[in-house]
Amino acid sequence: MQTLLIAILAGLGFIVAYHTYGRWLARRLFRLDPGAETPSVQINDDHDYVPTAKSIVFGHHFTSIAGTGPIVGPALAIMWGWLPALLWVVFGSILIGAVHDLGTLVVSLRNRGMTVGEIAGRVINPRARLLFLFILLFALWVVLAIFGLVIANVFVAFPESILPVFLQIPIAVWIGLKVHRRGGSLLWPSVIALGLMYLTVWFGAGCPGMEWTGGWLGSSIQSLNAVLASWPVWVWAAILLAYCYVASVMPVWVLLQPRDYINSLQLISALGLIVLGLAVAAFAGGAPLPGETVRPALALAAPAVNANPLNAPSMLPFLFVTIACGAISGFHCLVSSGTSSKQLKCETDAHFVGYGSMLTEGFLATLVIISVAAGIGMGWPAEFGNLTGSALWHQVYGDWLTVANTALSAFVVGCANLIKALGVDPTMAKALVGVLVASFAGTTLDTATRLQRYVVQELAATFAPKVSPTAMAAEGYDLEFEKGRMVKSRSWNPLTWLTNAHGATLFAVTTAFALALFPKPGDPWSWATIGKGGLILWPLFGATNQLLAGLAFLVVTFWLWRRKLPIWSTALPMVFMLLMPAWALMSDVARWWSKGQFVLVGVAALMLALEFWMIIEALLLWPKARGVMEKALPPLPPKAAGKLAGGSATC
Repeated sequence: MQTLLIAILAGLGFIVAYHTYGRWLARRLFRLDPGAETPSVQINDDHDYVPTAKSIVFGHHFTSIAGTGPIVGPALAIMWGWLPALLWVVFGSILIGAVHDLGTLVVSLRNRGMTVGEIAGRVINPRARLLFLFILLFALWVVLAIFGLVIANVFVAFPESILPVFLQIPIAVWIGLKVHRRGGSLLWPSVIALGLMYLTVWFGAGCPGMEWTGGWLGSSIQSLNAVLASWPVWVWAAILLAYCYVASVMPVWVLLQPRDYINSLQLISALGLIVLGLAVAAFAGGAPLPGETVRPALALAAPAVNANPLNAPSMLPFLFVTIACGAISGFHCLVSSGTSSKQLKCETDAHFVGYGSMLTEGFLATLVIISVAAGIGMGWPAEFGNLTGSALWHQVYGDWLTVANTALSAFVVGCANLIKALGVDPTMAKALVGVLVASFAGTTLDTATRLQRYVVQELAATFAPKVSPTAMAAEGYDLEFEKGRMVKSRSWNPLTWLTNAHGATLFAVTTAFALALFPKPGDPWSWATIGKGGLILWPLFGATNQLLAGLAFLVVTFWLWRRKLPIWSTALPMVFMLLMPAWALMSDVARWWSKGQFVLVGVAALMLALEFWMIIEALLLWPKARGVMEKALPPLPPKAAGKLAGGSATC
C-alpha cells in the first residue's frame, strides 16, 4: 500500500501544482494572451512553423523531452535511496523543471520562435549568443552520437520493440496526412492509431495467444527479431541517423508531429497500465513466479536513504545531475524554443504544453522510482531465479560501477512485473515497456536532429553575412528578401550551404555518425567495436546538460528583468542550476585528471570556460538592463506572394 500511496500523492501534487503555481506563472508572471499572434500564425510556412492543436503539440513536446533520461536517471539515482530521488523529482519538477520549460517556451513565443541561443544574443549581447550556440552544438552532437547506441542497446535487450518502432512510421504519416490535409476531429484517427500501435506491439512480441496455429508466425517473428538485434551498433546508428535526416527536413506535420502524437497516446496509455498494475499488485500481489502459485507481495525493497553506496560518488551534488530529465534538463529548453514554439497556435497553450509536459515527465520519473524500488522485488527470473524482495534489489544495486548496465533493464522488468499483475502475458508485458523505452529514445533522436539543424543554421548565418537576418524567422536561412520578393541567396561564402536545411542537417548527422564510429575508450578498432564513440564524451553530458538549464534560466531571468517583472521564480532556480552542475563537473575533472583522461579534462575545461564567460557577460550587463528593453525585432518581410498568407488560427 505504501508504494500505491506514493504514486497517488505524487500524482495529486502534480495536478495541484499545475492548477496553482503553474497557473500563476502563466497568467500573472508571463501574462499569456489568447489574442496574441504566435510565430506559427505570423510566419506559417507549412514546414517548421505550423499552427497546431495543443494536444498534438503536447504529444510532440512530451515525447521529445522524455527520452531515456527520466528513466535511466532515477533508476540510477535510487542507489542513494528512493526518498531523496522522489523528493527531488517531485519538487524539482514543480518548482524548477516545469518553470524552465514554460519560461523558455514563452520567451521563444515572444521572439518569433527563435531558439534560446538566438534569444541570449538579444537579451544579453551577441557574444552570449555565440557562446550559447557553441554549447548547444556540443550538447546536441553528443546526444546524436550516443542515442544510436542507446536505441541499439534497447533493441538487443528487448528485440520485441524493433518491429513496432519502425511500423509506427507509416501509421504516423497516415495520421499526419489525414489530419493536416482534411482537418476535422482527432478522436477517431487517434483511436484507430492507438489500436494499430498496440497491434504492432503484439505483432513484434511474436503474436502471443496464437500458439493454437502451430506457432509458426510467432517463431518467424522472433527469429527475425533475433537477426535484427544481432546487427552491429554502427549499422543501427547509420539507419537511425539516415531516418533522422529525412524526418528533419520534412515538414513537421508529415512525420514529426504525428509520430510524436501517436507515441504520446501509446506512452500515456502504457503509464496508465502501469498505474493500474500498481494498484492491483498493491492489493493482490504480483504474478506468481515460474513454478509457484503464491503471488509475491508488492513492497519497497530499496532503502529509503543510502548515503554511501559502494563505489558511488557523493549524493551532493551528483543526485541533481544523475536524475536530470526526471526533474529538470537543459535539453528541454531546446525543444521548447526550437520546435514547440513554432507550432503553438495560441499563446495560452504554453501552460499546458510547457508546464504540463514537465509535470507528466515528473510523474513518469515517479513511476520509474516505484518500479525499481518495488517492482523488481517481485522477481527477475531470467537473471536471478526466484530471488525476490530486498535480497533481489541489493543483488541488482550492489555496486555503482555495474548498475549503469542494468538500470534500464531494471525499469523494464519492474514495470513488466506491475503489468503482469493484471494477467497480461509476460512476453507482451515486456514488449509494452520495451517499446515505451525505444519510442521515447527515438522521438528524442529525431527532434534533436532538427534542433541541431537549427543551431547549425544559426551559427552558419553568423559567418555568412549575405544571408538575410530575417530569413530564419520567415523561410529558412537559404532564402533572402529583396523589396518584398523572395530570391535565392547569391552568397559565395563557403558556409552558405550550411544555412540551407539540407546542408545543415547533413552536417548534423554526418558529424554525429563520425563521432559514433569510434570504439569506446580502451577498445581496439574493429567491426565489432566501432559505433560506441559517443561514450568518449558521454561522461560530460550530464553536468553540461544541467548547466545548460541554468544558462537558459539566465536568459529567461534577463528577459523578465528588462520588463521589470518579478524574477524570484526563475532567479533562484538559476543560481541552484548553475552551482550544482558546476560543482559536479569540477569534481569529475579532478577525478578524470587523476586517471589520465585528459580528453575529458580538456573538453570539460573548455565547456566550463564558455559557460563562465557567458555568466560574466551577464553580470557586467545586469545593473544596466533593468527596465531597458532589448532592440525590437526587424519587421517581417511581406508574406511572399501569398505563400505565407492564410495562416490565421484561433485559440
